[in-house]
Amino acid sequence: MTGKEIARRAGILYDGVIRKRVELEENIGKMVVIDVETGEYGVDELGLESSRKLHAKRQNAHLFGIRIGYSVAETLGGTMERSAK
Repeated sequence: MTGKEIARRAGILYDGVIRKRVELEENIGKMVVIDVETGEYGVDELGLESSRKLHAKRQNAHLFGIRIGYSVAETLGGTMERSAK
């Protein structure tokens, strides 16, 4: 699976099901990591714990991380702006 396909699938899952479950005030700025093949996901501060848990369940999982409430996961030298609600 290509990187573009992983990102496309993650976007579909996030917009279709996951967003309404995780975009709560207490989660804004945290990372959601999505297994794009199963739809399973986890939320934590950096995405590392969720990634480890998902990989422990499926060693060859295709994972994608999204910063909750933002249009980018990280920035180099710039500022992150909140995405529209």
